Amino acid sequence: MGHGKDKEPGFEKKFGIKAEHLCFSYPIGNGNGIINGSGKEKQVLQDIHFHVADKESVGLIGANGVGKSTLLKLLVGLANGYGGVLRVGGLDVEKKNLAAIRKSTGYVFQDSDSQLFLSTVYEDVAFGPRNYGYSGEEVERRVAEALKQVHMEELRDRQIYRMSGGQKKLASLATILSMEPQLMLLDEPSAALDPRNRRNLIHILNEIAVTKVIASHDLDFILDTCERTLLLFDGKIVRDGKTEEILGDRKLLEESGLELPLGLKGQNNNQKKENGIGSKGDFGAGKGGTHYRGGSGKVF
Repeated sequence: MGHGKDKEPGFEKKFGIKAEHLCFSYPIGNGNGIINGSGKEKQVLQDIHFHVADKESVGLIGANGVGKSTLLKLLVGLANGYGGVLRVGGLDVEKKNLAAIRKSTGYVFQDSDSQLFLSTVYEDVAFGPRNYGYSGEEVERRVAEALKQVHMEELRDRQIYRMSGGQKKLASLATILSMEPQLMLLDEPSAALDPRNRRNLIHILNEIAVTKVIASHDLDFILDTCERTLLLFDGKIVRDGKTEEILGDRKLLEESGLELPLGLKGQNNNQKKENGIGSKGDFGAGKGGTHYRGGSGKVF
């Protein structure tokens, strides 16, 4: 198992993440969602080790049920009772530090409707800064900057119910950008997006220079947004390394319940035709190639 390395001493004090011997279990219910008091637990995460450096973008992949969303929730204290060491921005993830951690961390939920609860885009994006007591002038500045980052200035007064799924996803992203986070956690950010809005989201995320952890089944999306990837299987990190190397390893992915990204399948076929064989070293995509790295930034 490969473990990430600290890129500089004390990197987590800027706004990185440190996890060592991290474990987490859920109490077992009775099948009706009620804890049965048996004391039995289901182990979700086992002896997890990884470090994320300040402003690093890291993908989190794995089949359903391996603990990706649980790990994201642990980072902001939405799941309790872990064992081991877990630090965010140099602070232990515990009750006394949660307010400070959450003020600097933005969490984008898979379901945008869970994140947007006010009537208009402006009201939702302004909610966080207002809640933290910023002045009216500062709230306006933050909302304007957040909407500019996601290219939605013209939709600031749009009612939420009149927006498309792609527009809602970008509005959800704007709600956390208005808090100017140092860490962004994104759970399946490309889910339910059409190709154009998906490309737009990739472009936007690549422009935002903060620490990012992106959990997704969309391996092509991870390839386009993350230089490094953590592969979870059976509650453990089974590989930690360069994204193109992990996502190009067919055998590793299949053993972990995944498949090669679509963008690499074509390369695999070409290699087979040229060499008559495919191997781990045959795969890999640079940050250019067939993967999206730019775009107009327009919202459709």
